[in-house]
Amino acid sequence: MVEGALITGGICFSYWLDFGFSFLDPNSIAWRFPIGFQIFFALVILVFVLELPESPRWLVLKGKEDEALNVLGALSDKPSDDPFIWGEFQAIKDTVIENQKAGGIKDLFTMGPDRHLHRTMLAYINQMFQQISGINLITYYAATIYQNEIKLDPFTSRILAAANGTEYFLASWIAVFTIEKFGRRQLMLFGAVGMSFSMAMLAIMDSIGGKGPGIVAALNAFIFPCVWFFYPETAYRSLEEMDSIFRKCDSVFTVVKIAKEEPQRYGKSGELLIRYEETEEHRQRQASVVSAKGVGKIRGEHVDDVGHPNPDYSAENGTGDQR
Repeated sequence: MVEGALITGGICFSYWLDFGFSFLDPNSIAWRFPIGFQIFFALVILVFVLELPESPRWLVLKGKEDEALNVLGALSDKPSDDPFIWGEFQAIKDTVIENQKAGGIKDLFTMGPDRHLHRTMLAYINQMFQQISGINLITYYAATIYQNEIKLDPFTSRILAAANGTEYFLASWIAVFTIEKFGRRQLMLFGAVGMSFSMAMLAIMDSIGGKGPGIVAALNAFIFPCVWFFYPETAYRSLEEMDSIFRKCDSVFTVVKIAKEEPQRYGKSGELLIRYEETEEHRQRQASVVSAKGVGKIRGEHVDDVGHPNPDYSAENGTGDQR
């Protein structure tokens, strides 16, 4: 969500930059500098991304388990031998081991136990919702629409476009602070209703005579039932929990119900509610890996060969080092 807010911040900045440099027309610097200035932000990202750690999932995949534990601990501000971190690490490792059985990109179009096609379509349709809402039309062509369709003068058109970009940026921060409180589904449903209502009002008051706003209003209204019936809530869920939820569903219509009924492993403040090592899912995955020759090896070790790094935890829970 923060990434999305920063994107809208860039859009806002570009509008005001274009507005300021428009006074330099017809000098070519009016369009050359705004285009070239984008390099500055790319260089800032390049410098700071070098210090970012690798993903724990990638580290586990490459056999760098100690480093993965350290990264997980740093992200949660806990020691790497904390039960919370260890449970998260085990869930990631089990998932990575199972994913090693995958056949590559073609698996995205298969409907096996992991329901890859189901999940791919949900992701694809979610991105389609963004495009059919008409947001890119306003993002890229607001000033042109104001000037050519509504017949405003160039100065007013540009400043209105910049003001719209500023509102776009400020509004994007609302979701950053409310998404965990209300959940993804609730905000998607609210957004669909809000966009549909706005376009419907525009269609009613449209003096241009076009049917575009009415069509977009209908498309936005269609988003509501799609989210209601097909998109599970992911708030306070880890990626591994969502894997488990999709594995338990047998139809595109049951995933929402299962997500509502499935106990959460983490509380609203990030506290550990259910230890992954104690779940039936973990035991089943361990048994599956053990029964498959060579599949359960990461870094040349068997999956059951890794004990908890904290000996007190191992003694308490009977999960001592089995090497």
